[in-house]
Amino acid sequence: MLESREEGRALAANSESVESRGPLAVTTLVSVIIPVFNEQKTILEILDRVRQCGFNVEILVVDDCSTDGTRETLRDQVENRVPGVRVYYHDKNRGKGAAIRTAIPEVLGEVVLIQDADLEYNPAEYPALLGPIFDGRADVVFGSRFIGGGAHRVHLFWHRQGNALLTLLSNMMTNLNLTDMEVCYKVFRREIIQRIRLRSNRFEFEPEVTAKVAKLHCRIYEVPVSYSGRDYSEGKKIGWRDGVSALWTIMKYRIID
Repeated sequence: MLESREEGRALAANSESVESRGPLAVTTLVSVIIPVFNEQKTILEILDRVRQCGFNVEILVVDDCSTDGTRETLRDQVENRVPGVRVYYHDKNRGKGAAIRTAIPEVLGEVVLIQDADLEYNPAEYPALLGPIFDGRADVVFGSRFIGGGAHRVHLFWHRQGNALLTLLSNMMTNLNLTDMEVCYKVFRREIIQRIRLRSNRFEFEPEVTAKVAKLHCRIYEVPVSYSGRDYSEGKKIGWRDGVSALWTIMKYRIID
């Protein structure tokens, strides 16, 4: 790991003394969870962007048994070299949800934010994502790629239709009115995300956590975010099987806890 838990607690303690820099200023530590699988080309840049986001952050990277050199990059260039970053490793590939579940018990910040390791989502969006929590309106914030925001890469038609269908079905089961249930950017008060017992290992994390924050009657807000989506030749990993799994997950967590 990059820093001991004692050093992490020191970061959390120091965050309480940070002076306010305006209505969106961070006076508490924000824990950014980054699940990683085969993102050797982008991992260093995304870490740099998160560290320069302007907020007091700790970064928890969980490498999900990468095979493309990501693991070696983290060990050689990040561990014990980049302040404020802790790295965890899976011995076998288990999926995005499993990586997030590994990190959640370790977070020290009062706010927890999920960040993908690619460059599809921009940490420059953090002020908008964190604002409703910092000003006391929200317990959970979802980004949305479909209600405005910055530039969006024109992307895959069937992915967009599949996302719309899954979001619709999720809304029917939860009685929420989200526009982008599958979005990466989700932000939680720490006590909310640590209260939830998550079971999903792969991309079905998204509908599961959505169903469970709905059952807790959390105050949920949406904010627009930009999106620079990749295609499969550029490393995109989610596929139609994940869509089928998400559909089953939506139905399952309507019935069980």
